[in-house]
Amino acid sequence: MRACVIRATGNLDHIQLADVPAPPAASLGPRDVRVAIRAAALNHLDLFVVRGLPHAYAFPHILGADAAGVVDAVGAEVRSVQPGDRVMLNPGISDYTCDYCRAGEHSLCVNYQMLGEQLPGTLCESVVVPEQNVAIIPTVTPPLSWAEAAAFSLVTLTAWRMVVTRAQLRAGETALIWGIGGGVSLTALRIAKLRGARVVVTSSSDAKLEAARRLGADVTLNHRTQQVSREVRTLTNKRGADVVVENVGAATWEQSLRSLGRGGRLVTCGATTGPEVAIDLRRLFWYHWSVLGSTMGNDAEYREIVGLLGSGELRPIVDRVFPLNEARAAFERLDQGEQLGKIVVQVSE
Repeated sequence: MRACVIRATGNLDHIQLADVPAPPAASLGPRDVRVAIRAAALNHLDLFVVRGLPHAYAFPHILGADAAGVVDAVGAEVRSVQPGDRVMLNPGISDYTCDYCRAGEHSLCVNYQMLGEQLPGTLCESVVVPEQNVAIIPTVTPPLSWAEAAAFSLVTLTAWRMVVTRAQLRAGETALIWGIGGGVSLTALRIAKLRGARVVVTSSSDAKLEAARRLGADVTLNHRTQQVSREVRTLTNKRGADVVVENVGAATWEQSLRSLGRGGRLVTCGATTGPEVAIDLRRLFWYHWSVLGSTMGNDAEYREIVGLLGSGELRPIVDRVFPLNEARAAFERLDQGEQLGKIVVQVSE
């Protein structure tokens, strides 16, 4: 089958198309599902994988975490889907047997792995995943395109767990969301508005800020020309934000803390500008701050967001669709930060 792979880590020049063995139906476990991929969406995780993460890669390594496609084979004990079903993939693979999984905390699984990171990815024609990791694409009007379905899972599950489960954002509170334009930040904005919050977003692009206003952002700040913490303090009558949604890391961390009000919650899922940050512990305990880590989500959260999608909420925003033979160009667009929404690769018709 055709796949987008790397044979070594480094720069984007390592990305190439290759023919690799397809997963045979005969090898399916009793609860496995094989999906013929129609479209796969890119995430910043994919850039990190290309450049090298501290995992043992099995080269050639297939890239991609998000995807949607058609079920074409199922294991003997699969009951929730059947061949021909149109499905989306939850890219976080748990073992579903450890103590955390049995407690319903699948993203804390001791054997947690991600498609495209520790496991072969979705930028290929066929993928095998556990039955728990597929969801039938909801019927909505107008129907979801393959690109929209592929763009849904990772960022929506990540943002939902950050905003709702971890930060517990409430109606009437103020949330600061960095880097609007990326998938997680855009989805966090929409979730925060669903929760009834006042939302402040940042970007270095005025065009992206204008798009954020159309999506419901109450206040937009250009972090290249404005000091975010000062603006947030002014907007809140010096009180500060109740919740800060972080995925940037070192470049924004200090401004995030300075924007945070008493009893505030900072929730982070990424470190795109570097993982090493500092914190004054005196400010942490004096202001009763909570600093919260968050990665993906559990099965119940995934079913909840799929239900919201089916009710017409949280429909993904697709920036651009590239054919598989232009996958490297898709990665380059993501790397340059030009996108507003998700970049998608069409794998097959």
